Amino acid sequence: MSTQKKRHVRTGDTVKVIAGNSKGKEGKVTEVIVAKDRIIVEGVNMIKKHVKPNAQNPQGEIQETEGTIHISNVMVVDPSSGDATRTGRKLNENGKLQRFAKSSGKFI
Repeated sequence: MSTQKKRHVRTGDTVKVIAGNSKGKEGKVTEVIVAKDRIIVEGVNMIKKHVKPNAQNPQGEIQETEGTIHISNVMVVDPSSGDATRTGRKLNENGKLQRFAKSSGKFI
């Protein structure tokens, strides 16, 4: 019985990279890889991938795609201020747990 820990980032969130080669860049989360605690952010940590020639692409090519980033190296962007913020969870008016920005106190 392993319980999954809640992550501070979800697919569709706008995040800011706070560490690594792509530090300072912002983008939208396209995928969360829960097993490895990593995420893929749109337009961040671009890597080159060599593709072998095949029937559809007889020449072969070098594709540029997004690489993964560890989830600890990003912070969620506060929708009201546009700054990176830590997140917490508290009950909303309907009694449901919802994420909020610790800097402004507003729900995400």
